[in-house]
Amino acid sequence: MEEFDSELSHLMEDLKGMDMFDFGWGSITPFTVWTFVALIVVFLLIWHLRSRISFIPKLSFASALEVAVDYIKREIGENLLGPSARQHTPFLLTIFFFILAGNLIGLIPGAKSATGTMSVTLVLAVASFLYFNIAGMRHAGVFRYIISIAPAGIPPGLNVVVWAIEAFSMTLRMFSLSVRLFANMFAGHLMLGLFALMSSMYFLPMIQQFTIDNLVSGVLSGLWLLILIVVYAMEFMVAFIQAYVFTLLSGVYIQLATSEH
Repeated sequence: MEEFDSELSHLMEDLKGMDMFDFGWGSITPFTVWTFVALIVVFLLIWHLRSRISFIPKLSFASALEVAVDYIKREIGENLLGPSARQHTPFLLTIFFFILAGNLIGLIPGAKSATGTMSVTLVLAVASFLYFNIAGMRHAGVFRYIISIAPAGIPPGLNVVVWAIEAFSMTLRMFSLSVRLFANMFAGHLMLGLFALMSSMYFLPMIQQFTIDNLVSGVLSGLWLLILIVVYAMEFMVAFIQAYVFTLLSGVYIQLATSEH
């Protein structure tokens, strides 16, 4: 039990991300490094694959990229934003592919998910918050947009209270976006780490000394390993789902900010 507690503590420290370099005013953690890795991977993939996109359908990674781009453009861009979809689609695609890359990289053994830390997800949420508010101001004008935060037709005096409530509710979108993404990714990696820990703890005794008891432990290790594989497959799907949900909600907020109030 003490060994399990020790390994669990080590797992939690690893998921938190220990400082690699401390500069006093800030530090570089593994999550910082893997965030830049995700950025570089997305840039290189787009740069490499842009010349491979063709009008003739082919079964290739470039075709899969085209499908993803077309889906975000159609389902989130055109369906939500209508005529202004072309203007906002680049932002939505950037958000989607960065989150997806960060999520998927985190599934590689030894790597870290850029979205597995609150600091990264909060920055993404702040970027989305700033973007849809600026889009709303450009669409309606700064003063008109700020006034339109409160619904029209509310009696004077009461409209100030409603405006404050609506503004506060709008601000909470940043935290709901960041917490939702972070919580899902952190919980998923915690589950993967726990099942991997259980698998190794039951399997290692059988390797060190072959006995009947250790053989039973080895069988249990196989069960934990099977669960680990299932959870890993689920996390692969979650990586896509969370990237899509964050992008979809960003699109909804843009639509609300740029629609006529």
